[in-house]
Amino acid sequence: MKYKIGFRTIKTAIAVSLAITISQFYTLDFYATCAIITILCVQTSKKKSLNSATSRFFACMLSIPFSYIFFEGIGFYPIVIGLLLLFFIPTTVLFKINEGVVTSSVIILHIYTTGNITLPVVFNEIALVVIGIGSALIVNVYMPSLERTLTMKQIEVENKFQQLLIEIAEYLRTNNKLWTDKEITEAVDMIKKAKALAFRDVENNFFRKEDYYYRYFTIREKQMELLVRILPTVEQIHPMVEQRYIIADFLDYVASYFYTDKVESTYFEKLKRVEEDFRKESLPENWELFEARAQLLMVVRELEFYFSIMSKLTSNTKKLVFN
Repeated sequence: MKYKIGFRTIKTAIAVSLAITISQFYTLDFYATCAIITILCVQTSKKKSLNSATSRFFACMLSIPFSYIFFEGIGFYPIVIGLLLLFFIPTTVLFKINEGVVTSSVIILHIYTTGNITLPVVFNEIALVVIGIGSALIVNVYMPSLERTLTMKQIEVENKFQQLLIEIAEYLRTNNKLWTDKEITEAVDMIKKAKALAFRDVENNFFRKEDYYYRYFTIREKQMELLVRILPTVEQIHPMVEQRYIIADFLDYVASYFYTDKVESTYFEKLKRVEEDFRKESLPENWELFEARAQLLMVVRELEFYFSIMSKLTSNTKKLVFN
């Protein structure tokens, strides 16, 4: 297995070193434990990091008065810690800052260890929290651009769609199934991972209104779900009726113009002509042919929906092609 150090790991190491250095410089008690706060606040995106830091800061600030009430009111006993948490944790859930339970528990244990609550103790804990969170936020200011990676993911997804359309067309002509269940599963997973990466890119840009890649992969995800739904219907069509070749020609046409500036209206027009050709044909002579024609017409309807999904991207100004 290849050993790899991720960018988040590098940032975490830098942030921890920075936090401990600052805490030690100011001779804070428990200075090394501020690393825990730092580690928990370094997240995969700026938005996640900020949300995490906010929850942990307020949870830690809330833990100080709780510690005062329970430790000074009852005493510095182990059972009091459990009693404190019994009330403290539901309170963090109520205020939706329960993500900070772990870091605030560190503060509570610090106060318990000191055996008394004084202003120097309180200021020491606040300083640890601020330094820990601040160090994490500083290193998370920089996030590497995902533009190139997302572009590559887009190309992979486009290639997969083109390949699948060609394979469906081939099956309609020959009854030769080229795709596998594993291939389809991998395609679905590929799009889901690309969408997750695009979402992370959105969270790294607070002020950017454009979420092109996230919308793109969301739409591709819906289109893939539709194609997966079509495949069982296509496999059930056995008679080599003429309409199979008509739809196959249409799919080959779409695949051949996949990377051009063809717009969805062109495909809708051709689909409408396909439907017209269906209507011009005489009625099937037997049930098997009738069933095959009905299933093929169902495929045409699904393809219309496929291109209607695609049309949601046409308002985007990026010079990229979608089919």
